[in-house]
Amino acid sequence: MNKIGFNLLPWSAGVSSTVFPLLDRLKAIGYDGIEVLIGSPDEAEYKALGKYAADLGLEITGVFVLGADDNPISADPRVRQRGVDKINWAIDRAQDLGAKVICGPFHSAHGSFSRAAPTEQEYQWSAEVLRQVGDHAKQADIVLTLEAVNRFETYLANTMDQLAKLMELTDHPNVKAMYDTHHANIEEKSITEPIKRIRPHLAHVHISENDRGTPGKGLVRWDEVFKALKDANYEGWYTIESFSRADPDFANAINVWREYSDPWEIAEEGYSFIRKMLDKV
Repeated sequence: MNKIGFNLLPWSAGVSSTVFPLLDRLKAIGYDGIEVLIGSPDEAEYKALGKYAADLGLEITGVFVLGADDNPISADPRVRQRGVDKINWAIDRAQDLGAKVICGPFHSAHGSFSRAAPTEQEYQWSAEVLRQVGDHAKQADIVLTLEAVNRFETYLANTMDQLAKLMELTDHPNVKAMYDTHHANIEEKSITEPIKRIRPHLAHVHISENDRGTPGKGLVRWDEVFKALKDANYEGWYTIESFSRADPDFANAINVWREYSDPWEIAEEGYSFIRKMLDKV
């Protein structure tokens, strides 16, 4: 059975007790779990949030990014090692949360560009890092699900074809792939073929409208998306990811300059929309 999750980023990039009331309401809507950004340096907060969610009967997944200082595809081996260390730290925090999945584009640095197309050497460096951290993830019983992100945020993996190539180079049982409908809407030429391409590696899905607003109220071709995922026998999470200006530091870091939809509209109508689409297929 697929599970439905909601990423807390429309309200907060933090994991402190201030987000606890959000969990209460998301549970009441019907969500199976939440997704949180792994970034806060306060390790105790992760354990507290994990316990609060578990007591409510909510599961947790994590999302994580790296920057230029810990870029897995840097030519500097010291920077690549910092990437290994940072991902391993995120795996430890996911354990504190009780999470079994960490998603995100941490195959390379977010927002860092070489001003050239990705090279074979960069794919190899990324795969080497992912194999190393995959071993740590395996010990923690966590699956790392790497994300193809649009050309304005990363350059190593923008499409499912590039991501599948990276997965095949990495070849680790705890390193898988994810599909994000927002990024695919920008980068792919079809819906069905990219999902077929990533199918052997697919372990996580983000449901996100083309404008990051309420799913079903934009331009994404949802009938095709859900049918293709059904045909791929996808059995993982359907997690809504949207953003807002509520956390200005985070919003500024990812270039969010306006509101897309009211966060609770996204949560309430988005849950109903996913349920309807799953029933339809």
